[in-house]
Amino acid sequence: MSTVCLLTGFGINADAELALAFRNAGAAVSPTHVSALQKDADLLHSYGILAVPGGFSFGDHLGSGMVLASLFRSELAVSIRQFVANGGLVIGICNGFQILVKSGLLPDVHETGEPSASLVWNDSGRFIDRWVGVRIDRPETSPWLSGMSETYEMPIRHGEGRFLFRDEDARQRVLDCGVATLHYAEANPNGSQDAIAGITDRSGRIIGMMPHPEAYLYPELHPVRRTHTSSVAGEPPILQLFRNGVAAALR
Repeated sequence: MSTVCLLTGFGINADAELALAFRNAGAAVSPTHVSALQKDADLLHSYGILAVPGGFSFGDHLGSGMVLASLFRSELAVSIRQFVANGGLVIGICNGFQILVKSGLLPDVHETGEPSASLVWNDSGRFIDRWVGVRIDRPETSPWLSGMSETYEMPIRHGEGRFLFRDEDARQRVLDCGVATLHYAEANPNGSQDAIAGITDRSGRIIGMMPHPEAYLYPELHPVRRTHTSSVAGEPPILQLFRNGVAAALR
């Protein structure tokens, strides 16, 4: 059974939902406080997946994910890259995505470890809490996305979700590498450049996204289902993301 290292602590608050998503996908989950990895980053190598949940790490007081991103860069990035090189997988959702981007782990197309993008305030200047459609492009480039070729519905809930590249060179490198794999399918809710909702690294083994797939674990959670104007039957298809990750970690 694949084991997930699920980060907790310092304002992370979507860990219970993400743990349930991975358990539903057949994984064992080990909640791990960030400080435990700080003390011994080699702990990571006993797991198959590193999961960085959403929330408000360190209250986002210096900007979304900034403090934990700094910790990642200074203390954990080398171990995380080695973990991925050895076959591990990483996922970051919402605040977790912000952390991976601002630490330079995503998209890392310059391969320098320096941040080449950021996530800033939504162009509306307001917190957004709604459902969106997300289109997956080039699913063959990431084990997380294998076989996922449709548009998936899931909720977003963020104030700083607008994805922006550092400069045009970074943008062009991302487009050339094909790592911008998740795009808002209809309206662009936060003004993200190129309507980017999520990206991977070059290997496809690190993935991050602003939408919350772990918040749509059961059909009853869909707003259309709740209004009884229609029905959403069966397991939400976005759960394939977690099944893919667990299967890839076992190989």
